[in-house]
Amino acid sequence: MPYCIFSYELTGNRALYLGDGDRHETAFNQYEVVVPFNAYRDPELAANTDGHCRYSLHIYPSQQFAQGYKSSLPIVFTSLVAATFFLMALTFLVYDRFVHRRNIKVVNAAARSNAIVSSLFPSNVRDRLFEDAKARSDVNQAAHSRLKTFLHNGDSSDTAITDENAHHSDFFKTKPIAELFPHTTIMFADISGFTAWSSSREPAQVFQLLETLYHSFDETAKKRRVFKVETVGDCYVAVAGLPDPRKDHAVVMARFAKDCMHQMHSLTRKLEVSLGPDTADLSLRIGLHSGPVTAGVLRGERSRFQLFGDTMNTAARMESNGIRGRIQISQETSDLLADAGKTQWFVAREDTIVAKGKGELNTFWLSVGDVGKGRSTTDTTHSSDDVLAPNNYNSSVALDSLMTTSAESDQQVYNLVSNKTSRLIDWNVDVLSRLIKQIVARRKASKVPKKDSSKQYFCPGDNRGAGTTVLDEVTEILALPEFDADAARRQQDPENIELDDSITSQLQQYVSNVSAMYRNNPFHNFEHASHVTMSVVKLLSRIVAPVDVVVSDGKNQKRSFASKLHDHTYGITSDPLTQFACVFSALIHDVDHSGVPNAQLVKENSKIATFYQGKSVAEQNSVDLAWDLLLDDSFKDLRAAIFATDVEKARFRQLVVNSVMATDIMDPDLKAIRNARWEKAFTASPNMQEDLKDLTNRKATIVIEHLIQASDVAHTMQHWHIYRKWNERLFLELYQAYIASRAEKSPETFWYKGELGFFDFYIIPLAMKLKECGVFGVSSDEYLNYAMRNRKEWEDRGQEVVREMMEKIKGRVKRY
Repeated sequence: MPYCIFSYELTGNRALYLGDGDRHETAFNQYEVVVPFNAYRDPELAANTDGHCRYSLHIYPSQQFAQGYKSSLPIVFTSLVAATFFLMALTFLVYDRFVHRRNIKVVNAAARSNAIVSSLFPSNVRDRLFEDAKARSDVNQAAHSRLKTFLHNGDSSDTAITDENAHHSDFFKTKPIAELFPHTTIMFADISGFTAWSSSREPAQVFQLLETLYHSFDETAKKRRVFKVETVGDCYVAVAGLPDPRKDHAVVMARFAKDCMHQMHSLTRKLEVSLGPDTADLSLRIGLHSGPVTAGVLRGERSRFQLFGDTMNTAARMESNGIRGRIQISQETSDLLADAGKTQWFVAREDTIVAKGKGELNTFWLSVGDVGKGRSTTDTTHSSDDVLAPNNYNSSVALDSLMTTSAESDQQVYNLVSNKTSRLIDWNVDVLSRLIKQIVARRKASKVPKKDSSKQYFCPGDNRGAGTTVLDEVTEILALPEFDADAARRQQDPENIELDDSITSQLQQYVSNVSAMYRNNPFHNFEHASHVTMSVVKLLSRIVAPVDVVVSDGKNQKRSFASKLHDHTYGITSDPLTQFACVFSALIHDVDHSGVPNAQLVKENSKIATFYQGKSVAEQNSVDLAWDLLLDDSFKDLRAAIFATDVEKARFRQLVVNSVMATDIMDPDLKAIRNARWEKAFTASPNMQEDLKDLTNRKATIVIEHLIQASDVAHTMQHWHIYRKWNERLFLELYQAYIASRAEKSPETFWYKGELGFFDFYIIPLAMKLKECGVFGVSSDEYLNYAMRNRKEWEDRGQEVVREMMEKIKGRVKRY
């Protein structure tokens, strides 16, 4: 009987007839399931029975059925597991990297700490410190373990937990770190003149000097195997003979002291180019003494290695009773040097010294060779030696000029100060170069066209008519540019500006020519002009520059703040050309000064007084000479760097004229006009009809003029010894005029009361104005405080000072 095949599609409990024949999808043959339709006890018998049919079910899946069971979950689960594993691995890698970097920082910090400890303490003391630290660490760790036990067990009776005082008491349970070294030589080295020098410098400059000197001393100490004990301000303390005892400790320390003296001499001359006038006049005053000393660590806050004992005190006395530029050694040190066969190294001091707690002592001078900085007078204390003695301009040479011909005197002065003048020229060039770089940087940011150096620009001062003078150009209000925040943002770092060699060369030549145009006066000379310049630079640096706060043009609030700050400082430091003009004016303000007041020139009916109509004679002459020199064809590239347009040139000229004319403080009419302008700008009620810009420029004009006025007499508002130095020079200059019959009275007759009046009616009011204008920061307080102290000191000692100055002059005169 033939097979009968029928095809159905089963969906749930529904069956759909598809037709006769096998209609399943052959792609799923391997999934065939055969199910007998009926179960027979005797299948063979049932198969042979006529008329009986056996049916069986052949079940196959369909494509639709398979599609219903397809799923992406396995892929999703696999991806999640893989991603989780990757993230965990990445986390561990990042954490490992973090731990590694943290460990490096810890190791580096430990290395730095060890290096610091190594530099502060001798090796044997350092080892003791580390051992004690380890012991304390072990004790603290044990206490920490007992604390954990207490927290877990709740045992409130655990006596291991103590208060903070117990921890501190453990620190002192160990034996103090101290030892006696019977054979040592100690050196005290003090920077003579440092206190006065630092009073006219920026804090950064003070630290630059100390770091440079001390680093050099430290390197030499390592080579000589000398141990640096400490530095206290400007005093350097070192010892030889510890921690490792050595028989030649006196010889080693003598050599080290000589090295320090020569390094001081060399470095200060190099630093004068960057740190300014008088830096090269600094010197060391060194004292050496040999003997036993107790050395150890005085534990507590900021523990450090220290020396104690009579040897330390005596070494300090050797230094304080010494002379700048020389090394004083005690009898004990000289004996050790003699035993070492070094008797040629020292000579006996002519006089004995009286040391506190020691009485009279015989001492010796250690030979240091020619350092050119010794003085012939003894200073008994630190403070008394901090005077910068008038050895920059040699007073003895100035006095000799009273007895010798002018040509001989000029040659003597040239021989003594030519090297110093060269260093002053280099310093002024460095200052002006940095300001020119700022001008160039701002010009590029402002997109001002570059000047054609072959083109001649004119301003009012170039073609004055007959009968007009520099004084006629003085204006009540200087026009300063408005603050350009966009230009300030675009401006590149001026330090990255490279000036053409021609500009640098011409600037060097110009400053050199200006220095040659100054006469050899004791006071009104190129060195004083450099001192005034240094004060101007210092005051300008104390004004906050708005460019420092402009960091993004997307933050309008910051741009607004910068603009307000610009107005607060009256735009002075926002404009590099204004700053350059102030410094330039200080440099040239006394060019060709004759050494006598304007009133004397008028009285003598000199040609120059007639030409300038008897008003601000010296000041107008200085402006004309310096300006004519600047307009010389040999300085065309320099001019192109300073002013690129006729507008810039005219503004620069106006700034210079107003600034230099402001230094004439003796003309009563000009003084009254300036006081009235100050009252109008800072004291009087604001004029509602005056434009805000004009008001700001008016204040800027007054501040600029008072800035250079204060700088011109800055010595009166600096350290007492700075004041004494320049006061003595001015006294000498006026006395020379008196001897030459160019003054009616000797300054001796009016100097004491005249200085008191000068302080009361000019210096102190001027210092108060610097404070009132509110733009010079702490410098205004500094100047006022020094002015008040110097006034008090002069009131107490002024008459004695005048007698000393006259005795010095008369002592020189008697020699002839």
